[in-house]
Amino acid sequence: MTAVDLPAVPRVLIAEADPWSRDLLKQVLLNVRCDARLDVCADGDHAAALLREKSYDLILADWELAGVDGLSLLRSVRQRRRSPALPFILLSSRNDSASVREALPLAPTAYLTRPLNMESLTQRLQDLLLNEGESVYCEIPALAPGMTLPAFLEQRREVCDGAPLRVDVKAAVHRSLGPEGVDLQQLEDQVRMDPQITAVLIAAANSAGYHGTPVQTLHAALNKLVPGQSMNLILGLALKHNVVLGDAGLVAYAERHWQLSEDSAEYARRLARMLELDHQRCYSACILHRLGDLALLRCLEDWRQGGGALDDEAIGESLDNFGAAYGSALRTRWRLPLELRQLIAATYSLEGGVYSREALVVNLATQMARLTEHEGLQELAGSKTARLLKVGLSELTRVRKT
Repeated sequence: MTAVDLPAVPRVLIAEADPWSRDLLKQVLLNVRCDARLDVCADGDHAAALLREKSYDLILADWELAGVDGLSLLRSVRQRRRSPALPFILLSSRNDSASVREALPLAPTAYLTRPLNMESLTQRLQDLLLNEGESVYCEIPALAPGMTLPAFLEQRREVCDGAPLRVDVKAAVHRSLGPEGVDLQQLEDQVRMDPQITAVLIAAANSAGYHGTPVQTLHAALNKLVPGQSMNLILGLALKHNVVLGDAGLVAYAERHWQLSEDSAEYARRLARMLELDHQRCYSACILHRLGDLALLRCLEDWRQGGGALDDEAIGESLDNFGAAYGSALRTRWRLPLELRQLIAATYSLEGGVYSREALVVNLATQMARLTEHEGLQELAGSKTARLLKVGLSELTRVRKT
């Protein structure tokens, strides 16, 4: 595909088994051509069916697809002898010379091995989908006539893309790179206070391509994922729409939720360490417990940009009515481990008669974080949660001051 025969609006097929890698490819491509008509699938049989039904201008396919694998898809495309040849980017975890020799006779436009080099992928997509010096602008669609804010939020709940970013991801990744590559501990320190990054990495580490004990912490996720993949997922988040809030009122609400998440997470970490419990799990549960409220704020930014009216009262009512539901929907859709979801639920309330000590810790920590500067710890020290943990005023004071 050359500059003279580029379609006005390209149709692209992405076939990738892993849901988070699939989403990353989609975001990178839309960042290059926001107007592209995308078909996205998770297995080779579906991809083969789409190729029989439609004509594409570019294909990105994973070699390791279930059913018809990516190499077989490439072979079938080349057998059609289209002129010029249909651009086909083959993605693979195989970087051995035998695999490369097997693929080369089929003339893939590019053979990219994982973890992907994001800059190289972006450049290839620009070369294939844009004329030299061209850029594409896509207007934000207006709200449907008669759309109300509650109806809009109800509609978006099951498809929302998560929270806005708190961390400058490019700066965080840059500071984590050393002479020998990514310093995982440094990367964790840079991003651990960001609920969106934490949730995405934990979800990715628990996706279908990974097996074993469910991952419930950022630390475990970073150590389970390939370092380059972690970096790509983090950097890919910055490509998403409205990942940085533009409305000052929404930013103010987000700052309060971020701070509440961080304060409760830090209190939980200190309490858990004091009681010799799993402090990383407790930290994760607390840093994620406002994810739904933050995701809702990001959807309110979409509402505002689509032409909807928004004031402080509407923001507050939306958080009260939809925040918890957004959090529940995200944790379920992203398939966060059940044990972690139960621990997050304990930050809000303790149900039933038997509580784990970690559940008591996160519940007490979030209560501490909600105290105003004028409220003391005396009443909290006498609460049921503190009594069950056998934590008194002196211990709570030490946790607060540490």
